[in-house]
Amino acid sequence: MKSILQQTWSAEEILDLGRNYQGAAVLASAADLDLFGALAPAPLTAAALAHKLQCDLRGLIILLDALVALRLLEKSGSNYALPAGLKAFLTSDGAQSILAMAQHQGHCLRNWAQLGRVVKTGRPADRIPGVRGEAGDQEAFIGAMHNISAPNADGVIRAVQPLQFRHLLDIGGASGTWTIAFLRACPSAQATIFDLPHVLPMARRRLAAAGFDQRVKLAAGDFMVDALPPGADLAWVSAIVHQNSRAQNRTLFTAVFQALTPGGRIAIRDILMEEDRTQPVAGALFAVNMLVATEGGGTFTFGELREDLMSAGFAGVAQARQDEAMNAVVVASKPVAT
Repeated sequence: MKSILQQTWSAEEILDLGRNYQGAAVLASAADLDLFGALAPAPLTAAALAHKLQCDLRGLIILLDALVALRLLEKSGSNYALPAGLKAFLTSDGAQSILAMAQHQGHCLRNWAQLGRVVKTGRPADRIPGVRGEAGDQEAFIGAMHNISAPNADGVIRAVQPLQFRHLLDIGGASGTWTIAFLRACPSAQATIFDLPHVLPMARRRLAAAGFDQRVKLAAGDFMVDALPPGADLAWVSAIVHQNSRAQNRTLFTAVFQALTPGGRIAIRDILMEEDRTQPVAGALFAVNMLVATEGGGTFTFGELREDLMSAGFAGVAQARQDEAMNAVVVASKPVAT
């Protein structure tokens, strides 16, 4: 495979790369407006849709025609329609809904647009809420985590062998998605989800809908500040470490170590970088996402995570699952005698 330095570029290919944001912005804006949901029941004219969504007519017509050009909508005369094959993906109640992730990408776009200034100043991007406000952005983020995790959860957790535990501590697990998968795999176990107070209601609703609410305790707190609930023999740290600096991760791992019972285990799901930090490509780009969104976050190598886990007292650090994106898994154990 050619390295990036060996890649032969044409001027048009470089310009195409620079224009890639355009389709992403059209999709994200439509998702943020819940335009697809508004069209799901039946086709509408632009005027009717503008009234329904309380949008400027000129702006909406231009957005609608761009969506048709991208084949995300259909147009017949003056009517616009959501293709039947896309309802499952682009409506909130669709069987394979990715609407929340599409909405969340709008938030990411607003951050990425400030990348030059972030690199110049070393400060993360200014927070610019979408049309649904800060609360809508937060809800989209939690929903997006469910969108991308639910299809993969059962397969990913099989890396945590042996898949036997008495009590799971799901740190920052507000969507409830991973807790549900773990409890499906271990029917006799219980779990605690520890997360910020304002996101726990989302977990409560999902757990109740899945029939797992009686097996899960919800504990409110900030895992970077508050002590973690003690007594778990398995701690799940899913898509958390990339939000932190290495110093913050060492603090977190120490808190997990203290909360676990002797012999308990920690399992970390995240992106793992190669030593040169340019592969996988998804990880290199995700590091940019953390640059614009956090004070010190990034993506890490296995060696860095191993060093930080061992500094907290963990032993037997191993990579249990490889993945090109977010579903790599690192495991470690708290020694029985500490």
